[in-house]
Amino acid sequence: MTTSARFLNASEAARRLGVSAKALRLYEQRGLLAPVRSAAGWRAYGPGEMERAAEIAALRALGFSLAQVARVLQGDPQGLEPALAAHQAVLEGRLRQLAGTIERVHGLRADLARGRAPTAGELARLVPGPLGSGIAFDLPWPWGGERFELGPIRPLTYIIGPLGSGKTRLALRLAEVVPGAAFLGLDRLDDGGAAAKARLDADPDLRARVDRALAWLVEDGATVSDALVALLAGLEAEGPVVVDMVEQGLDQPTQEALIAHLRRRGPAETPLFLMTRSCAILDLAAVGPDEAILLCPANHTPPSTVAPWPGAPGYEAVATCLATPEARARLSQGPGPATS
Repeated sequence: MTTSARFLNASEAARRLGVSAKALRLYEQRGLLAPVRSAAGWRAYGPGEMERAAEIAALRALGFSLAQVARVLQGDPQGLEPALAAHQAVLEGRLRQLAGTIERVHGLRADLARGRAPTAGELARLVPGPLGSGIAFDLPWPWGGERFELGPIRPLTYIIGPLGSGKTRLALRLAEVVPGAAFLGLDRLDDGGAAAKARLDADPDLRARVDRALAWLVEDGATVSDALVALLAGLEAEGPVVVDMVEQGLDQPTQEALIAHLRRRGPAETPLFLMTRSCAILDLAAVGPDEAILLCPANHTPPSTVAPWPGAPGYEAVATCLATPEARARLSQGPGPATS
């Protein structure tokens, strides 16, 4: 077979569908999609494959797990009710938020008619959820108290940097300054996650949320473990969460299922800050508009927000941090001694 204008390669198909090439490979691995092959053996997506992939992407956007997607495509309604109920709850939440915003706009227009102009802060609060605000704070050591501004805050923010860059101190500081935030450290794994299990035993509502998340993740290929349960017990709690090395104790399929689960949350959800050095968690090709990357450079210059495209300032440093240990070792070798 030879590709023509009607057939797209994997990167072109992913771009047109608004998903990552990794997502297309995952659909193929799960038997949901079967791209044709070019004469050279490359995957190619024709009109039929693109229509099928678009259906899968739409079902994923509704919050369906890959197992649920497979059942829908086979005409099996099993499991649709809870998935649709969860999507309805998200939509109703957005509707309530929108109604509140409309009411605020109505009030500001009424004030304007009476000759009172709205303040910049009042206008900024019309932006829904966490995207409408930012924070400013003094950086801890090793940055010497320099003032840092972060905003707007996205539902998902990745914190990344090489060893010794100060990213853990930045994460701890964020947990202090973000209103209502909690820090979920590596001690969540102590004694097989005993503290998390005790919290779940004491809080039936939290256990129900964790069980629902676990069911979705398992259907997407995750492996249930003490590390995953302890992580979900922190993530499913109320309020923003700052997580130390979110991938700790999780295999790659579990990491991929987890980040897909976190991305399906609505844009108005409470923010999560994820420390990571995993390319399964932080797939630069899949970063969306509701996500941000915070880089802590190796030379202890202040942290910076990095755009997820090649050529952007800091992009190569982020990509290097996400490389395998072997690749990082090769990249660090140059005319002088390697540094960490």
